[in-house]
Amino acid sequence: MEMEEIVEEETSGKHENMVEITVKTIGPARPSRLHVPSSIKVLDLRKLIARKNHLPVENLKLILQGMVLHDHEDEDDVYVRFNDGDYLIVAVKPKAPVGLDIDDDDEDLKFQLPQSTSQWKKKLYSFLCNRMKLPDIVLMAIFSLGLKTWALIILWFTLAPIAHKLDLGPLYILGTGFCLIFLNLGRRQPGDVSAYSIFNEDFRELPGTLNADAIDRDIRTGQF
Repeated sequence: MEMEEIVEEETSGKHENMVEITVKTIGPARPSRLHVPSSIKVLDLRKLIARKNHLPVENLKLILQGMVLHDHEDEDDVYVRFNDGDYLIVAVKPKAPVGLDIDDDDEDLKFQLPQSTSQWKKKLYSFLCNRMKLPDIVLMAIFSLGLKTWALIILWFTLAPIAHKLDLGPLYILGTGFCLIFLNLGRRQPGDVSAYSIFNEDFRELPGTLNADAIDRDIRTGQF
């Protein structure tokens, strides 16, 4: 079966960098041949395919060599480079039912940085996500911690080998545990009652505390 051929002329009039690729839309449609520049913006490629095949541009996913092509990365346009004979797969996401506000885009389920994030953090996120392929749970843990916390973590790992050489490893671990406990105790507001009666005025206990006196009182009043 012959493939349908599509030829797109460049508006700039330059044809020396044109290559021919095969486009396959998932479904019953036949593969087609498409002439495109060897280097083209993903967004322009998406618009070109949508216009030629009368498809909604916002519902197209382009897949090249198993990788989903994105329009932007770090707020910059992404370019894709083709060679003759490359095979491009086009997937069309179904529209949500009328009356239902459903967005089934997988990207919305991924961890994303706020818009106010600094540029260097965005570049670091792009490197860890796209190049290192770190899972979302790891990215969330990395970017949810502040610089002060990361400085303490680096300091801890720097001092750990020294403690090991001095045979202070167990004490180092125990000291770290106690530090974490005390740093996360927090501060009580005026009028708050501690869960430990020894820290309260007149050793006052929390309501519902179960102890020997409460059990004795319940036995005497016939609660058991």
